[in-house]
Amino acid sequence: MKLHLLCTAGVAMFAMACSSAQPVAQSPAPAPAAFMGPAGYQGPAGPVGPQGAAGARGAVGEVMAGPAGPEGPAGPVGPQGPAGAAGIAGAVVAGARGMTGPAGPAGAQGEVGATGTQGPSIIGSVGPMGPAGPIGAQGQAGATGIQGPTLTGPNGPVGRGGEAGIQGGSGETGATGAATAGNAGAIGSAGGPGLQGARGPIGAQGVAGVVNRWTPYRDFRFGYDQTNVQASDQSTVTEIAAYMAKNPSLQLGIDGSVNPNDSPSNQDLSNRRATAVADALVQAGVPASQMQIGPFANPQARQDRQVEVLLSTRSHSRAE
Repeated sequence: MKLHLLCTAGVAMFAMACSSAQPVAQSPAPAPAAFMGPAGYQGPAGPVGPQGAAGARGAVGEVMAGPAGPEGPAGPVGPQGPAGAAGIAGAVVAGARGMTGPAGPAGAQGEVGATGTQGPSIIGSVGPMGPAGPIGAQGQAGATGIQGPTLTGPNGPVGRGGEAGIQGGSGETGATGAATAGNAGAIGSAGGPGLQGARGPIGAQGVAGVVNRWTPYRDFRFGYDQTNVQASDQSTVTEIAAYMAKNPSLQLGIDGSVNPNDSPSNQDLSNRRATAVADALVQAGVPASQMQIGPFANPQARQDRQVEVLLSTRSHSRAE
């Protein structure tokens, strides 16, 4: 307080001195601006007064959620756990084929190159013909080969039985004659055997016949969807083997083809039946070199579940 009064008095005295120094004739100067000295030291705080009575409690205010604060930084990454066991590998499934893209435009055709000039042709002269060589000596005639085996043809099929003739009328019954039984005579003694005649000479052996085309011989029937040779056909297998043993100049064609209009599964079944017939013939003694499997007969005439066996001379090909 005292410091404030001193500052105020100092200011007044400074103002009076300044005003006495000015000439009287001059007009009065404008009042100087107020000057405030520096703030003094703040005194100690006074004692706290007694606390007043608490006011009445106000009504409960409304709760208002403030805006969300900024998101804090992400925490450090924790340690990685152990890797689990590998699962079972999934099945690989090929996806469907994608759509074919449009064909690109055809490129421009290049220019046709110019035809080159034709080179010159030169025909050489014909050389002189050389003299003919001497005719060589004629060789000796070769020896006649061994005569081939005789071909015994197979038994032909049994012909149809002729039609029964018209039965004639019954004749009249004749009159019964008188029967007189005579006494049986004694049996005569047997005569002695006659002398055997001399054996005639053996005739010359003829040449073996030739079967120049595939000729039907025998056939095998199979049960529905079966490929085993039936037991009832074993006699046919034995008959064919015996016939081929007597005629080694022949070959067998085993035809298991089917109608061309049948499905491929029927052809596969027929091929297995033809192989079964060939195996049965080999077991019966027919050499495999004397057999062929393939289409030899007319497929249009082929019956269902049938394998046909045909004959031909070994020198003739399948095409014949």
